[in-house]
Amino acid sequence: MDSGLRKEIEDKVLSGERLSREDGIALYECDDLAWLGGLAHHVRTRKNGDVVHFNVNRHLNMTNVCQASCAYCSFQRKPGEKDAYTMRIEDAVRLAKEMEPEGITELHIVNGLHPTLPWRYYPRSLRELKKVLPNVSLKAFTATEIQHFETISGMSASEILDELMDAGLESLTGGGAEIFDWEVRQHIVDHATHWEDWSRIHRLAHEKGLKTPATMLYGHIEEPRHRVDHVLRLRELQDETGGFQVFIPLRYQHDFHDSRDGIVRNRLQARTTMATGAEALKVFAVSRLLFDNVPHVKCFWVMHGLATAQLALNHGADDLDGSVVEYKITHDADGFGTPNKMTRDDLLELIRDAGFRPAERNTRYEIIREYEGPEPGRRDVPQPMRF
Repeated sequence: MDSGLRKEIEDKVLSGERLSREDGIALYECDDLAWLGGLAHHVRTRKNGDVVHFNVNRHLNMTNVCQASCAYCSFQRKPGEKDAYTMRIEDAVRLAKEMEPEGITELHIVNGLHPTLPWRYYPRSLRELKKVLPNVSLKAFTATEIQHFETISGMSASEILDELMDAGLESLTGGGAEIFDWEVRQHIVDHATHWEDWSRIHRLAHEKGLKTPATMLYGHIEEPRHRVDHVLRLRELQDETGGFQVFIPLRYQHDFHDSRDGIVRNRLQARTTMATGAEALKVFAVSRLLFDNVPHVKCFWVMHGLATAQLALNHGADDLDGSVVEYKITHDADGFGTPNKMTRDDLLELIRDAGFRPAERNTRYEIIREYEGPEPGRRDVPQPMRF
């Protein structure tokens, strides 16, 4: 990037002017990560100060049986396959209740597209979960699942959302987005929910008063221009609805260890390399700079590792997700021993160690409790991050 363009982009960011598609592509071509991170950190600080948000949640995947065979996915199983499972609702309730003593505030529910499970299973599961955990927010189902429910129920997405909200739904999840550009999408997904339907369903959710997250799966066969296009589509929809609370870049995962049945379901693995930590930080920085109308950018630490997650907080991110507990959809492929679960105390230490002030939030990003920041003087003296 030449000095003139660099100065032009810097002036836009500092004055709060919106960046263009060309600016986004130029930012991805820039190798000065310190400069990119500094600009993104300026924006995240302008929006959120020195706070890093987190919540105490549990991921719950009630079935991995899926009629789709997306190229990047090792989670899905076909009916009758080894390791295929579908939980009884009673078992899902039991798992959720186990987190009650830890002060859980959110259940995050995503499933496969089960070909024979009846529609009524889904609203009933929410009702039963809400019955035993009335103060826990239910963040459930991707837009892809909602479209699947349209097919199996004969109902419209609007009717489905109304019934799910009546059962306790407070937010959709952001999944099913991957990369919207058809040039890439046709090679990586095996379901019918593309940009037109993904945006239709989130627009409906926003019209009904739900706030939702948005995601992007990066680091596979896409190019930087596809990432920019993805974010700008979301930015335009956010201009229209204002319903996105948070943007979550998700790092595509290699499965270095084959599934227990020996089948390699990740068909992208042979022709891809997973994004490096530096590339991940660039994605966070550029996303924060481009997506100017979304309040928060989240680093899902499970898919990035703890060290990269901490560094992301200085490259535009202001949210570290939560305790998670069990995340089955992707495997830990970073090689750094990333845990499946983080306690509240773990998250507080991680955030303070990175030099920020923790704030526990709920699904609606309302602050439940603010905590003391890092040790006095910690930022003045360089120190290694502790684990």
